[in-house]
Amino acid sequence: MHLILLVVLYGINFTENMKAWEPYLKGFKSYLQLERSLSANTLEAYLHDLEKFIQFMDYKKIQVVPEKVDHDLLQEFIGWINELGMTARTQARVLSGMKAFFKYLLMENQINDDPTELIEGPKIGQKLPDFLTVEEINTIFEAIDRSKPEGERNKAMLETLYSCGLRVSELINLRLSQTYLDIGFVKVTGKGNKERIVPMGTSAIKQIQIYLESYRSHINIQPNHEDYIFLNRRGKKLSRVYIFMIIKDLLFKTGLRKTISPHTFRHSFATHLIEGGADLRAVQEMLGHSSITTTEIYTHLDRDYLRSAILQFHPRG
Repeated sequence: MHLILLVVLYGINFTENMKAWEPYLKGFKSYLQLERSLSANTLEAYLHDLEKFIQFMDYKKIQVVPEKVDHDLLQEFIGWINELGMTARTQARVLSGMKAFFKYLLMENQINDDPTELIEGPKIGQKLPDFLTVEEINTIFEAIDRSKPEGERNKAMLETLYSCGLRVSELINLRLSQTYLDIGFVKVTGKGNKERIVPMGTSAIKQIQIYLESYRSHINIQPNHEDYIFLNRRGKKLSRVYIFMIIKDLLFKTGLRKTISPHTFRHSFATHLIEGGADLRAVQEMLGHSSITTTEIYTHLDRDYLRSAILQFHPRG
């Protein structure tokens, strides 16, 4: 049963537990912001997962402060969210948030033992990200209506998204002051406010130059938006939702039967580089992954490629 439905049916009052947990949540939030330097979205996800546990306690009419939470209560909570129909991946994410919270309390000496230490999450398989072939990328680019003023902008955005392997948040926050078209590099601010230098492809450089001259230079740019590269017709930086809408519209025009998002271009960028023989460490740097393990999910190469690689390079091939 959905959480909102539970509230409606049972009239659950979240006040008492939330009031008791509020000081701990505030401290945890400050820790995530100041010491872990997490993005606003990640921070919200952590706190939202903790709220699920508080909702569980309210529903069960249990009042427990964090110091009194034990293994059995957490195990019951995991069973509860499973009964609600949450996927294994969502359950694992919720448990990850709980573990981070109790590790923080342990570090701050607010608890003596970590109740999450022996809790095991659900088994989830490694989900390979969807990606587009080079031909599909070209089909999408060709579907952009460049007769409209915003067409050149949309082409420049998608070329940059694919050419640099950016996250959608990194794309909409790209700045002119951090873009060096003459030498083909852009400075990107990624997760945790970490900066990285990413090379740009010639197609992206050329298309950005066309966009700057044919579209951006003719709009009335609003105060505080002067440095953002990609702007809407009102002279303000674009939203994440707007990028999703552009891609959804192009997918409809092309008739491609795939579920894609802005992140698909990032997956495709990484996949095509690795299929072309790029070093995994170099791809890790360009994607801004803190761990090489994260980058390794892009090594889902096709069987023919793997077979030819083995025949060519393996000593007993």
